[in-house]
Amino acid sequence: MSRSVFFDSPFLLGFEQTRSLIDRAAKIAAEGYPPYNVEAVGDDGIRISLAVAGFSPDQLSVTVEGRQLTISGRREAEANNGDGAFLHRGIAARGFTRAFVLADGMEVQAARVEHGLLHVDLIQPPATQTVRQIPIQAQ
Repeated sequence: MSRSVFFDSPFLLGFEQTRSLIDRAAKIAAEGYPPYNVEAVGDDGIRISLAVAGFSPDQLSVTVEGRQLTISGRREAEANNGDGAFLHRGIAARGFTRAFVLADGMEVQAARVEHGLLHVDLIQPPATQTVRQIPIQAQ
C-alpha cells in the first residue's frame, strides 16, 4: 500500500498511529463478505448491520480490543441430513471475520440479531475541547 503524502508533512507530528489506522481500515474495507451497512442513528450513534442469514447468535462473536471492533461468525460443517443434494447453493456457508477501527471514545452499546441481520449499536460521546495555557519561562 502506498504511503500518503499528507502524513509526511512536517506540521503533522506524532500521527504515525493515525497512518497505521488508515492503512488497516483500507485493508479491511477491501473484504467483501458479509455485506454490511453503516448508518447514523441520532446525533451521536452509529449502527453497523451485517447480513448474517443462516448464523445463530451462538455462532456469532462481537469483541472490542483496543480501538478495533471485530465481528466474526463460525459455522460448523453441516451434515446434509439426507434431504437431497443442492442444485444451487447461493447462501454462503462459510465463516467470516469483519473488523472496524473505532474512533477514540467510541463504545459498543449493544448487539442483536434480527431478521437475518446482526445490528451492532455504537455511541460516540461528544468530544470536549480543552484549552491549556502553557507558561513561558524566561532565563
